[in-house]
Amino acid sequence: GPDPANPSEPRRPVSQEKMYKAFTDYLRFNSIVGVSNCGELNEAVANDRTAMLINVSEALHNNRIATLADEISRRFNEGGARIVLIAGPSSSGKTTFTKRLAIQLMTCLLQPQMISLDDYFVDREHTPRDESGDYDYESIYALDIKQFNADLNRLLAGEEVELPYYNFSTGMREYRGNRIKLGDRSILLIEGIHGLNPELTASVDPSMRYRIYVSALTTIAIDDHNWVPTTDNRLLRRIIRDHKYRGATAVDTIRRWPSVRRGEERWIFPFQENADAMFNSSLLFELGVIKEEADGVLAGVPRDIPEYAEALRLRRFLNYFAPIGKEYVPSTSLIREFIGGSSFTY
Repeated sequence: GPDPANPSEPRRPVSQEKMYKAFTDYLRFNSIVGVSNCGELNEAVANDRTAMLINVSEALHNNRIATLADEISRRFNEGGARIVLIAGPSSSGKTTFTKRLAIQLMTCLLQPQMISLDDYFVDREHTPRDESGDYDYESIYALDIKQFNADLNRLLAGEEVELPYYNFSTGMREYRGNRIKLGDRSILLIEGIHGLNPELTASVDPSMRYRIYVSALTTIAIDDHNWVPTTDNRLLRRIIRDHKYRGATAVDTIRRWPSVRRGEERWIFPFQENADAMFNSSLLFELGVIKEEADGVLAGVPRDIPEYAEALRLRRFLNYFAPIGKEYVPSTSLIREFIGGSSFTY
């Protein structure tokens, strides 16, 4: 297609070998289970194969997470990989992935400890602003990178560090006595959208880092010619989660989404190939599971506002899928982060 910056010239291809492999691995999985488009998914539901599809899809996630934990453990035992950085776009399931990875690392006889990047936000008055003049919390420069690197290096040196706490109500960083120190088998898990950006850990020995990119690379197609957009999958996840847990309406989420996407294009996607490993957080069956709940939330969007067109488009899209009951989904499933009923605490 044309280059957006220069429509008279074709867009230059971008090599994304790791992303391509993560995507095609799941295409092969779809072929094995015999479900590659929404028609075949609906047929499987009609023929009482729902439980099998869910069990196999969840087993694939378990397998991939266990494989990652084994690789991290191997590098740890060789003297590296003391810090695991987990990045990905909005609603990719980073939080549940991190919790499940921590469990697998414990089975490898490691002791995971968590650090939240959000706690390293600079005081609000120093936060950069976007083109609209609003605070740009998705910018890497909204974080105190210098302090973050200093704390990581002190932890790697065996020192005890008091971690900051960011008070979102006051917009100020505070210290509340949260001290951590790494033991011989301790490993740090750090989740945040900037995990693959070299600036985030510029002062840390590269051998100490293991970087994972998490994204919902939807591999199911609508028909033989049209893929289900990965962005739509993530947007539907976020609409449900924001409504259920953050007191936000579908209108709020849809209105905010373009800004979220701009932040991803600027701060996440350019660095995704820096990852040591990629994890596809999509689930073959999930659109059937979130169909009814998402449709109910979207139905509340008034007809006389601009966001109605997007809500209507998403509702029509969901009509392609037969509903799948939530009762089949295990409590540890990544999709539970959005639909509720998870055995993890968020």
